Amino acid sequence: MTQPAMRPALRPALRPAPAADGRERADAVVRTRLVEIVVPVYNEQHSLERCVRELHAYLSETFPYDYLITVADNASVDGTWEVATALAAELGPVRAVHLDLKGRGRALRQVWGTSTADVVAYMDVDLSTGLEAFLPLVAPLLSGHSDLAIGSRLHRGSAVVRGPKREFISRTYNLLLRATMAAKFSDAQCGFKAGRTEVVKRLLEQVEDNAWFFDTELLLLAEASGLRIHEVPVDWVDDPDSRVDIVRTVLDDLRGMARVARRTLAGRGSVDLPDRVRRAQVPPGLGWQSVSFAVIGGLCTLAYLLLFLGLRQLAPALVANALALAVTAVANTAANRRFTFGVTGRRDALKHQLEGGLAFLVGLALTSGGVAVLHAAAPTAGPGVELAVLVAANAAATLVRFVLLRVWVFNPRRA
Repeated sequence: MTQPAMRPALRPALRPAPAADGRERADAVVRTRLVEIVVPVYNEQHSLERCVRELHAYLSETFPYDYLITVADNASVDGTWEVATALAAELGPVRAVHLDLKGRGRALRQVWGTSTADVVAYMDVDLSTGLEAFLPLVAPLLSGHSDLAIGSRLHRGSAVVRGPKREFISRTYNLLLRATMAAKFSDAQCGFKAGRTEVVKRLLEQVEDNAWFFDTELLLLAEASGLRIHEVPVDWVDDPDSRVDIVRTVLDDLRGMARVARRTLAGRGSVDLPDRVRRAQVPPGLGWQSVSFAVIGGLCTLAYLLLFLGLRQLAPALVANALALAVTAVANTAANRRFTFGVTGRRDALKHQLEGGLAFLVGLALTSGGVAVLHAAAPTAGPGVELAVLVAANAAATLVRFVLLRVWVFNPRRA
């Protein structure tokens, strides 16, 4: 149950639309963009006023969009709620919301889930992250380029001051996420994140955690759903007064990772996105696609050759080639779908495999034709010569496969 501070709700501002000559028209208005920044707090009566005033002053002087600062009191037992309501009464774009239960994730779920802003964000009350990074954080979301954005203390452009213990724990945790959950984002726990509201609300339907793992679960779900996560380097100074229970947080995070892994294995690791959001997704660049496709192609070629050599002991060359090629083609399409072109979830997976089958037929024609020509020209050619011909034909088929997958099968502009 929440108790909002008693003050008028802030709506997205409406401003007069400019006329062709640059003057404002009195008969038309345009809707400006609104960003809601949530500051979750628990027993922060001594630091809350300073931090909110600093944030408000910075945004009012430098931020080019409308904003709303929401102080989310997580069941504080000191004077935090009184400070929050006093700030809400004094400062225009500030409001306060009280929750009867603790949990940062619970506070973000409550405020984000009911927000009418274009973009929702949150930051820690200690303002450990330099505010200069806030506009770069939300700009890609307001432009529609990205779906979520996170501050990263592990980005090469970041300037971070913190002790070796926290540094080790943070790097170990994020390394574990990449190794076990195939996460691509670099910093899951930095208290400086934002997202497009329509996307965040869809993700909240499946996020289960209400505490510290909330951030990580949200990001893992977003990545599994094919959403774009933008990272910005930050200036970050560790708060020596932090009261986070590190051991308990680590254990909760490990349990959360295990739960997300089980959900993913059960086929419930992603969300269906609105068609408008899916069509707006930007595919990975050609550079990354080329590298990823080459690595996957190399592994599949090796598997193909090993399968061919094994099957060749049991069947004629043409049969062995067709079987080996069919098995590796399915694996190749699935791997490129996920890692090269960033398509996740089960939606259209079968269609992609069937369309990828065209590339398989091209490869089958090239490799089988090469073997047939070889046997016609040199009936006594040994396995080594057969492999050389297959490698050459497979290389040509690989080029055709890449073009087909990029411009047709996984082309984001297809309806």
